[in-house]
Amino acid sequence: MSARYTGPVIDPHHHLWDLSLDRHPWLRRKSGADEEMIFGSIEPIRRDYGVTDYLADARGQNIVATVHVEAGWSQAQLAEETAWLDALDKADGVARRYVARVPLDSLDASSRIEAEAANARVVGLRDIVSWHPEPAKSFAQTKGLMENDRWRSGLRYAGRQGLVFDLMLFPWQFDEACRLVADFPDMMFVVNHCGSPADRSFAGMAAWRGGLKELSRADNVRIKISDLVAYDPQWTLESLQPVIEHCLECFGTKRAMFASDFPVAGLHASFGDVYDVFRSVAAALSNEEQRDLFFTTANLTYRLGLKPDGTSGD
Repeated sequence: MSARYTGPVIDPHHHLWDLSLDRHPWLRRKSGADEEMIFGSIEPIRRDYGVTDYLADARGQNIVATVHVEAGWSQAQLAEETAWLDALDKADGVARRYVARVPLDSLDASSRIEAEAANARVVGLRDIVSWHPEPAKSFAQTKGLMENDRWRSGLRYAGRQGLVFDLMLFPWQFDEACRLVADFPDMMFVVNHCGSPADRSFAGMAAWRGGLKELSRADNVRIKISDLVAYDPQWTLESLQPVIEHCLECFGTKRAMFASDFPVAGLHASFGDVYDVFRSVAAALSNEEQRDLFFTTANLTYRLGLKPDGTSGD
């Protein structure tokens, strides 16, 4: 067993927001069942979350750079999120790169994609396809986006711009995803949150394991091991470890990366808790394999351009 990893860390998945802008419909207070999402009440994260908040949560983890992933801005003002991020103080490496959102089935998808791709910090797109029959648990408004011709046309255009696609989906959509990544062999896909193993029943976890294994057979797919506590709120190291190990068995360390998903993961764990689990599980791996998970895979996938010691290569 190697020692626990102590080198530079890239966090390739987190969010920032300023609620005074009123740009995040999903964070507005609602009533009744709508208060509950698939990971429970989101009341504790209905607060501003800026660079200083992130740095306070991540203190002591040796984070040298991060990738900001779109945070659910209202569709009418989507283009503003990238401009808002550009205006933040990024001296500490927070939001060094962005994964922006473009509704790929929109009539103006190509112009939106061009505008995002023109910003050197934008290295990827996300248009969430996670559909659930219960509206409160669904992140996508439309079922079957991955097989929609107009949506695929937008995705194809994004690929031509050299953008990575962050793929957030549920396990019951793995068959669709396998067809998607096979039809776009030249595009890099990054599965978010281990493929969202939300159904914790024996059958649900078996379907997740089998589906993830099939999806991993495509060389153009990578995975973010992130926010498992959302789907396992009474988590322990022993409950999270098999999930992490299955991801590594499927993808290996060259195609996997650890990520925080803060502040969302903060609903069920501290930043230190999350990375303590990562370091504990990874300690069984070689030093190089640990470095892949904490630094190298993210550095390459999101074109962060950092040197091996974590300093800027710009």
